[in-house]
Amino acid sequence: MNDHRETLAKIYEAFGRGDVRTILSCVAEDVEWEYGWAESPIPWLVPGTGCAHVGRFFATAGEQLEFHRFEVNHILAGEDVAVALCSLDATVRATGKHIVEIDEPHVWYFNDAGLVRKMRHGADTLQQFRALQPD
Repeated sequence: MNDHRETLAKIYEAFGRGDVRTILSCVAEDVEWEYGWAESPIPWLVPGTGCAHVGRFFATAGEQLEFHRFEVNHILAGEDVAVALCSLDATVRATGKHIVEIDEPHVWYFNDAGLVRKMRHGADTLQQFRALQPD
């Protein structure tokens, strides 16, 4: 079994540095990002496949959100799956409204090579949708 906690620590540390290249080195070419969603009105939670889509996720989140705090509280790992519980405080740049998530689950599945094969955020989508709406 691969050390998925170590892989996720590498991904989250790279996220904190804005190092998308390192993040992409940890995902499979055919990664399913935001799997299980039909569609999303939240531009950073759009489902898609492949490394280019993952790159767009990070670009969109960086353009539209200003992060004040992002913490990984716990990582729970099994044979081919891990769940990270993350807390964050961010502002939607276009509206100035805050998003505060406490223990937002991030679900990660890994292939036999230890690369991320699918991922989804268990975000409070109603809160995030409301933060996108102008007054």
